[in-house]
Amino acid sequence: MTTKETFSFQSEGKQLLDLMIHSVYSHREIFLRELISNASDGLDKLRVASLTDEGLRALFADPHIRLAADGEARTLSVSDNGIGMNRDDLVAYLGTIAKSGTKEFLRRLTESGEPLTAELIGQFGVGFYASFMVADAVEVLTRKAGDGQAWLWRSSGDGTYTIEEADRDGQGTTVTLHLKAPGQEEDEEEDFTDPLTIRSIVRRYSDFVAYPIRMKGDGGDEVLNSMKAIWSRSESEVTDEEYAEFYRHLSHDWADPLERIVYSVEGLTTFRALLFLPSKASLDLFLREGDRGIQLYVKRVFIMQDCKELIPEYLRFLRGIVDSDDLPLNLSREILQKDRQIALIRRSLTRKVLEELKSLKEKNPETYLAFWKEFGPVLKEGIFADEKNRQALLALALFQTTEREWISLEDYIAAMKPDQKALYYLSGGSLEGLRRSPHLEAFRERGYEVLLFDHPVDDFWSGVVESHGDRPLRSVAKGAADLDDLPGVKADVAEGEDRYEGLLKALGEALSEEVSAVRLSRRLTQSPACLVGEAHSMTPQMEELLRSMGQPVPKNRRVLEVNAAHPLLEGLLRRHGEERDLTDEARLLYGQAVLAEGGKLDDPAHFARLLADLLARDVGREGLRT
Repeated sequence: MTTKETFSFQSEGKQLLDLMIHSVYSHREIFLRELISNASDGLDKLRVASLTDEGLRALFADPHIRLAADGEARTLSVSDNGIGMNRDDLVAYLGTIAKSGTKEFLRRLTESGEPLTAELIGQFGVGFYASFMVADAVEVLTRKAGDGQAWLWRSSGDGTYTIEEADRDGQGTTVTLHLKAPGQEEDEEEDFTDPLTIRSIVRRYSDFVAYPIRMKGDGGDEVLNSMKAIWSRSESEVTDEEYAEFYRHLSHDWADPLERIVYSVEGLTTFRALLFLPSKASLDLFLREGDRGIQLYVKRVFIMQDCKELIPEYLRFLRGIVDSDDLPLNLSREILQKDRQIALIRRSLTRKVLEELKSLKEKNPETYLAFWKEFGPVLKEGIFADEKNRQALLALALFQTTEREWISLEDYIAAMKPDQKALYYLSGGSLEGLRRSPHLEAFRERGYEVLLFDHPVDDFWSGVVESHGDRPLRSVAKGAADLDDLPGVKADVAEGEDRYEGLLKALGEALSEEVSAVRLSRRLTQSPACLVGEAHSMTPQMEELLRSMGQPVPKNRRVLEVNAAHPLLEGLLRRHGEERDLTDEARLLYGQAVLAEGGKLDDPAHFARLLADLLARDVGREGLRT
C-alpha cells in the first residue's frame, strides 16, 4: 500500500497560485503553450542525456508530445516520453518556486497595486502554474528515465499538494488538467476540450516545436505542428508574429521582443543564429547565477539550454538560438570551453550584436533609448571587461549630464566649450544628489557640462578608460581641478596658499586620521569644503560596493579642499591667528563635506553634538563642549 504525502507550497508559491487562480486574464490559452514547452524541454533533456548514456539511448525512440481531451469529464492532458521526474524532482520543480526574483516580483506587485498582466508574468515566467488559470485541479503523473517507480503529484491550488507512488508505462510526464466548468470565468469564451480550439492554439503558439505534437482525430493520429526550424527558413518566409511567438516560446516572456537579429555565417565556421532583444529586463539580470538564454543546436539537434560560452556576460540579456554545422553532437562544458569553433562563433556573434545595436541607435533612437534604459548598465560591464570592443561599446553608451538627458559621448564632445580640456564626469549616488554636488560648482560657473554616472558599474569602467578620442576622461571629484582664472574666485590660489598655509596645516593635523591633506580648492565657488580623491584612487561608492561583497578595503584618506572665497575660511583664519584650538571646527568642516557628497558619517551622533554646540554658541548661549 502506497503512502500519500502532503506538502505545503512555500509562501511565495502560494501567493503566485492565488494570483493565477483569481486573475482575470484574457489570454488563458497561453497555459497550453507553457505545458507544451515544458514537454519539449523534457524531450530535449532526454536527447542530451542519451548522447552520453547508452542506457538511455534506446529510450529516445519516437520522441513526441500527445494531447488528449475529454469533453464530458472536462479534462485535458499533455503527455511526453521525455526525461520525466522522480519524487525529489517533483518537490523541487513543482512545490518550490525558486526562480531568482520571486520575492521582489511579489513585493513590487503588492506595493504598486498593479493588475496581473502579460508583461509582469513574463518578467517572472510562471510556466506550469498558468494551468491554474483554467483548472480547478492539476495532476502530474511522471516517471524518470532509468527509474522503475512512477509518481503522482496533485494540487487544487489551495496551498498544498500531494505526492504518492503510481504506475506509468515508460518514462516521461503526463499533466492532466481538470478544467473549470464552462462560464465559470466571466470572460472565458474558449472550450479547451474542443479539438478545433486545441488545433488553433497549437498552430498559433507551438507550430515550430521540434517534436511532433499528436492528437487523435477522426482518422487516427494527426500531427498538429509543422516542426519547421524557424531559424533555418528565409527571413522573408517568416512573419513578424511567427518570430514573436518563437521568442515567447523560447524565453517564456509573454511580451513581444524589442528587436530580432537574424544572422548566418559560412566560412571557417558555419552557423545560423536567431537572437532577440527583450523589451524588459528580467528580475534576475544582475544575479550571476541567472541564465544567458542562448540555446545551442548542432545540425538542428538540441544540445544545450543555456550555453554561456556563446556570448560574453555583458550580453546575457539576449535570448535566442545558435545552430552550428561544425560542432560534434557529444559536446560537454569542458569541450565547449576549449573549442576553437565556439570561440569563433562567440567573436562573430558579439561583433554582429554590437553592429545591430549601433544601427538601431542611429536609425531608431527612440527604440534604442528604451533598450538602453533597460539594459544599459549591463552593456557598460563590457566597457570594463572587453578591451577589444571597448570603443564600440563606448560609442553605444548613453549618459545623463548636468545639462541634458541621454546623450552619447560624441554628442557631449560636439557641445564642449572651445577651451575645455577634458570630458568631465562625476560618479556615485543618485542623479539628484550628483546634480547638487559641490564638486560641480566651478565647472558650472565656467559653463562646462559634466557627465553624471549614477550606477555602480560606472566606477568600474571609468577606472580603465583614460580617454575617448583625443580627449582625456577626468573625474571632477579626483585630482586637482584643471581650471584656472575662474570667474567668481576671489582669491588667487598661489597667493592664498601662502596666506592660509598655517591654517591648512592646523586643519590637516586635526584631521590626520581622516584626510591625507588639506588644500585650497579651484573647484569650489559656493560651498566651504569638499573631499577629493587622488587621480587613480577608489571612489567611496566603489569602497562601499567591495565591502558589501565581503572584500577587505584599506582606509582611503582623501584630500579636504577648502574654499578661500567662503566667509567661513576667513573666520577660521582669524581664529587660527588667535591661536585657538580648531579641532571641533575641523571635524564639522569635514563632516559637512562628507554629507554634501551623499556619504555617511562614521559617528553621526558626535557630529550632531558638535553642530548643536556651535548653534548654541552662535545664539549667545553657553554650549556643552564635547
